[in-house]
Amino acid sequence: MSEIELSLPDGRSLRMPSGTTALAVAQEIGSGLARAALAARVDGALVDLRAPIERDAAIEIVTTRDVQGGDVLRHSAEHVMADAVKRLFPSVQIDVGRTDHSEKFQYDFLTERAFTPEDLEAIEAEMGRILKENATFERIEVSRDEARALFQEMGEELKVARIEDIPEGQPITLFRHGGFVDLCRGPHVQQAGQIGAVKLLEVAGAYWKGDERNPMLQRIYGTAFGSKKELKAHLAQIEEAKRRDHRRLGAQLDLFHIDPVAPGSPFYHPKGVALYNELVDFVRGLYPKYGYQEVITPQVVRADLYRTSGHYDLFHDDMFRFEGDEGEVLFVKPMNCPGHCHLFNVTKRSYRDLPLRLAEFSRLHRNERSGTLHGLTRVRSLAQDDAHIFCEPDQVESEIARFFEMMGEIYGALGLENVEVYVSTRPESGYIGTDDDWDRAEQALVRAVEDAGYSCGIKKGEAAFYAPKVECDFRDVLGRSWTLATIQLDMAQPERFGLRYIGRDGGEHEPAMLHRAILGSLERFIAIYLEHTAGDFPLWLAPVQAVVLPITERHADYARKVHRTLLERGIRVELDERSEKLGFKVREAELQKIPIMLVAGDQEVANGTVTPRRRRGSGGATEALPLDDLVADLCTAIEERKQTL
Repeated sequence: MSEIELSLPDGRSLRMPSGTTALAVAQEIGSGLARAALAARVDGALVDLRAPIERDAAIEIVTTRDVQGGDVLRHSAEHVMADAVKRLFPSVQIDVGRTDHSEKFQYDFLTERAFTPEDLEAIEAEMGRILKENATFERIEVSRDEARALFQEMGEELKVARIEDIPEGQPITLFRHGGFVDLCRGPHVQQAGQIGAVKLLEVAGAYWKGDERNPMLQRIYGTAFGSKKELKAHLAQIEEAKRRDHRRLGAQLDLFHIDPVAPGSPFYHPKGVALYNELVDFVRGLYPKYGYQEVITPQVVRADLYRTSGHYDLFHDDMFRFEGDEGEVLFVKPMNCPGHCHLFNVTKRSYRDLPLRLAEFSRLHRNERSGTLHGLTRVRSLAQDDAHIFCEPDQVESEIARFFEMMGEIYGALGLENVEVYVSTRPESGYIGTDDDWDRAEQALVRAVEDAGYSCGIKKGEAAFYAPKVECDFRDVLGRSWTLATIQLDMAQPERFGLRYIGRDGGEHEPAMLHRAILGSLERFIAIYLEHTAGDFPLWLAPVQAVVLPITERHADYARKVHRTLLERGIRVELDERSEKLGFKVREAELQKIPIMLVAGDQEVANGTVTPRRRRGSGGATEALPLDDLVADLCTAIEERKQTL
């Protein structure tokens, strides 16, 4: 039997028979590691412990100490849940689970009736009994005919239909624990007892294969961890996430709402517009410093533009389309880049015109499927702090350095820290351009990231088909990672549009093209930032920056004067003249996350002063200030984009 060489993380290597398993490797290393093993990474890919390894590779054993160990636990708990459902409801048909197990698991079931909260309690209790049985997970590779025959015999018609979706030539594997078996790629734990704690979260309806023409299934969500302590911490985080949910805060703070009359298109209220405009004005105000010119391109464009760009062939089902007179096909603009390429070509360009940086905030519309819409994070109507940079190829790295400088200035004012930077590299197939072109582009992006002072991670194979991309991932207060700023080197559009400039040698050359966004979609950014801050915005960004609180009716005239003075200086201020006690007004202002409360009582009226009171946790009340001094301090703090007064 031939041997393979497996490289270990500590630099050692093992010679093992070809076809060995990661579990056998773990046993060779040590019995303790073998008992703790959940899965393995082979050349970076997560694999089941029982899957055969046929070639030389680097191998790592995954345990609960590994982030991906949690994914394996939850994937395995998914099967335990399906087992519990079948034990309690034998006539139920099982569809499929989810592919992303980073936080939760799910299964879809075809049932005669909807599951109730009492059903979930019973299913969770049954899962506990299955975990105590500690059955071994067994990996079984079968032929397509064997799989089809098995599930037909079991009466699992949905599963039989899913088998037909598996591409020809792809291995088909089953996983069995106890009396339960299901179609699955894995990986899974060794024994069910390795799943330390489970919790079912909710049940929802979901159409089979996401198509409303198909039957409605019941989808059960749950989560699992290696210990009850970890589960408890995660559930606490879920509750905090609910408290910070941007849809809830958007209503509470009167910022926006999503209405069934316009699915996926937010209605911004006046306070929401103040927030939106402040973000736009902030970014727009930096354009002269960083050399951007703002443009506006048409909202309705002939299909020819998107045929040229290539978006028509790839995304025409995701674009809003209609016919004009004489049968012309028109699209509502879903992205700005084709229009900016068209603008570049309107005028003959020279190297002296480069870099040409075109920016645009106009509305975009995308025909997202109704089932994917979610608050502001997934919408049909959006705007981006979008820009496209046309430059000479040897200017790419300096433009990326300028991008990082601008990003640092914006994120600093917003208090955004914990940013990690990655370069996404070419996909395995379907990309345009040569491997040499991609290698040079990827290396240029990595150098630019490192020159900017960041450690550069790699997202292998995650680039779009036409270009590698720098992605800046922000980790919020709940530990969730979000990709915000991006800059992408486009290897397709300049050629497709025939973009040319006259170079220093007098000849025609193709410019490099960069797609750049720092906030990204404004809607998505507002959602993320709202949840990160829980609506406690910096003073300069707050929709209402101050509120004037007269203590009694006799202080109302002076309070109106203070209110009017602040309004005249451009401060976003409200006046609370309700005949309520001061404590009540303060609590209301706290709930509305207003950064500064200005109290007006006898002393303030007599001395022409105001006593500012910062929001809870920001210093509380301070000494009384002359009104003119207070206004000057507020204006300075807002102009300098300070977090508070």
